Amino acid sequence: MIRAGVSCVDITPPAGLHLAGFAARTLPATGAHDPLTARAIAVEDTAIVALDVVGVHESMAERIRQRCCLPEDRVIVTATHTHGAPVSMPGRLGRNANPAFLQQMEDGAVEAIRLAVENRQPATIAAGLGADPGVAWNRRHADGPLDRSVPVIRIRNGAGECLAVMASYACHPVVLAADNLQMTADYPFFVRQALEAAHPGAIALFLTGCAGDANTGHTAQASWTLAANAERSFATAERLGRRIADAALEAPEQAMAGSVGAGHRQLDLALTRLEDAPLDVLAARWRAEQAAAEPVRAILLGHWVEWAEKYRDAEPGSWRARVTLLDWAGIPIVAMPGEIFSETGLSVRRACEGRPAFILAYAEGTPGYIPPRGEYPHGGYEVDEAHRFIGMPGAFAPGSAEALADAAIDLLRERHLTPQPVA
Repeated sequence: MIRAGVSCVDITPPAGLHLAGFAARTLPATGAHDPLTARAIAVEDTAIVALDVVGVHESMAERIRQRCCLPEDRVIVTATHTHGAPVSMPGRLGRNANPAFLQQMEDGAVEAIRLAVENRQPATIAAGLGADPGVAWNRRHADGPLDRSVPVIRIRNGAGECLAVMASYACHPVVLAADNLQMTADYPFFVRQALEAAHPGAIALFLTGCAGDANTGHTAQASWTLAANAERSFATAERLGRRIADAALEAPEQAMAGSVGAGHRQLDLALTRLEDAPLDVLAARWRAEQAAAEPVRAILLGHWVEWAEKYRDAEPGSWRARVTLLDWAGIPIVAMPGEIFSETGLSVRRACEGRPAFILAYAEGTPGYIPPRGEYPHGGYEVDEAHRFIGMPGAFAPGSAEALADAAIDLLRERHLTPQPVA
């Protein structure tokens, strides 16, 4: 048996903070549809904590690891990537973050890990892969790749009672659109609700997979509006969340046994400028366009002007990335930063040789999209534009996603979770 514990800490702030994720949305939150939480599972001396926010800044993730009660190199800090939570990263996504909420997030994550560790008890762990729930859609290519897997873990105590259930899926939590002003975890709330209803007394975690190019059926540009869409509603979020939960609940289950371990890699990813002109020229061009643009486009152009003026005298530089692996008795949990595309996530999943692996994005920092090399010729929002609104000095250079995948596969190989090279 292993020692495992789970916890849930409410991090919902009062109404009135600006929500993150949509440039078109400028009004503050009016209230909360469902609680925002920090949820943690501790297995032996490792843990994962997931926060209901659009992203966690790498500096906060580092502080959470350093402040928590476990060795800092054995902890994953990740975000569900809901677009229904307040601004959660200073200097990113076009709005100033509220310092009190940032502290509430950080303290909540540290507390969730502490409680999960304190709650550890002898337990068994079982895992499986659920079938495709048919929810995700590749928003860049009609026939583009998708990670359709629904990995699930159940942790039970010595009496057979389910303590924790953890599931994952690679799909943007953006059922609710820019017109929504209620704080919400989006469809992950309904996934967890259904999992907990099926396992009374258990706490459920939902972890978002590599969903940089996957959502529930609309283009990125479809979010550049404040117009209501009947399909982007809480009713739809509930329907889709329950489909994902059903896939997890119907997954075949295999008892797992083995050691618990962890590892990580840090690497510097180069940033680049894909723009077709110097930034001062672009700032003037965008400002002129803004004067006659329709209101939502004018908001977006304002962010671009601000970005160009901030970075016009700065080199793009590089960004320090962290890739982490937790090995829970033969179950790989791989965590990569940023918005990772389906292709990259699938390349890591294939290396796991059919294991019920969790291949996560939005972990240890959320600096924007990190596309695979083959996506750059296609351009589009994720490749050419998103870094401006996110607030990075440049886009990630081609090869960055492949470097992250290579680091993840190296970690898997070290733990003998992928085929070993022939001597």
